[in-house]
Amino acid sequence: MQNTRKSTPMVKLNLFTQIMKVINKNDFQKIVREKNTDKHGKTLTSWNHLVSMIFCQIGGCESLRDISNGLRSAGTHLNLVGMSSSPGKSGLSYRNQTRDWTLFRDFFFALKDKLEQVDPKKKMRFKIKSDILLLDSSIISLCLSVFDWAHYRTSKGGIKLHTLLNFETTLPEFIHVSDGKLADNMAAFEIEIKPNSVVVADRAYFDTQLLNHWDSSRIKFVVRAKTNIGVNVIKCFDINNELHPNILSDELVEFTGVETAKKYPKKVRKVKFWDPKNEKEITVFTNQLTWTAKTISELYKARWEIEKFFREIKQNLKIKSFVGTSFNAVMIQLWTAMIAILIIKYLKQIAKYRWPLSSLCFFIRLNLYAKIDLSKWLNDPFAPPPIEENRYVQGSIFKIEKRSP
Repeated sequence: MQNTRKSTPMVKLNLFTQIMKVINKNDFQKIVREKNTDKHGKTLTSWNHLVSMIFCQIGGCESLRDISNGLRSAGTHLNLVGMSSSPGKSGLSYRNQTRDWTLFRDFFFALKDKLEQVDPKKKMRFKIKSDILLLDSSIISLCLSVFDWAHYRTSKGGIKLHTLLNFETTLPEFIHVSDGKLADNMAAFEIEIKPNSVVVADRAYFDTQLLNHWDSSRIKFVVRAKTNIGVNVIKCFDINNELHPNILSDELVEFTGVETAKKYPKKVRKVKFWDPKNEKEITVFTNQLTWTAKTISELYKARWEIEKFFREIKQNLKIKSFVGTSFNAVMIQLWTAMIAILIIKYLKQIAKYRWPLSSLCFFIRLNLYAKIDLSKWLNDPFAPPPIEENRYVQGSIFKIEKRSP
């Protein structure tokens, strides 16, 4: 007996394969040709290397063996992501040491620009036409005996991620990696910032020479002050205490210290406000004289987004433990982590369901090889699975007769 009801079409691709479809292989291959990174690397091409390291990030792999065995378990599905076979442990190790890590950095920014054009949703919290860029650094601790190039302290190794984060997209505009010894204010000179941007930073970046460098480059800054900065008040601006009770003072000042005034001889604005969340006074300096004190205080509070970004990548991606020990291998793993977080944030943004980022990462990891429709799952992850009825229903072969009493 044939069942007339239509059965649900079966999904043929697993979740990982569908996620990799976000990446256009041709765009990646264009950068590969420019950098010639497939020379002498036919056994493990740049594309295979990229897929393997993204699998490491999304799948939460702890070692090269985990990557190799995890991809091998995908079987024929590897063909659907452009791989003929799973990479070997030794091949991955060799390519992590020798392949130019800038390939993955350049592809991150190329993919970021493309995905922003596809879905250009942005948070418009401030009515400011300039890009708001949040600057900070985060230490990643390493074992000095294993990573002997990552100097930090006498008995401890580490690297610093000096990151310039776009407030609207919550994605990096620039990342500079240094050893743990390099001071934040010195590393800031290595970071490329576009003119007319707004840089928001903590007091580790309060350096009058750096502030003068930014001002001369037509960059606006909002930087938290150190406690021992001497100033001469030139003008006090009026404050509406009823509308803005947390604003304590708004002044036009100049620095009084001999070296400080020499490095930054211009007038600067000083805004002091009360932070009710942390229950303390915060003083910031800015070279922007037209914004309200309320806007300046809110800009500094927005700096929390970069702290949140560091927490997200450390909790959800593989950047605290590394599958290679060389500087090149660490850089490849860091930049493929950035590619992975870019893909995950893109999926989060296009989903109708309001995913917490940590939950999305966790559930992707759980369902990596499940054959479910990615778009439907993103929009309604807890919907019950559709019932697939049998096409043919077998009748009973036994005939039950009723006996008369």
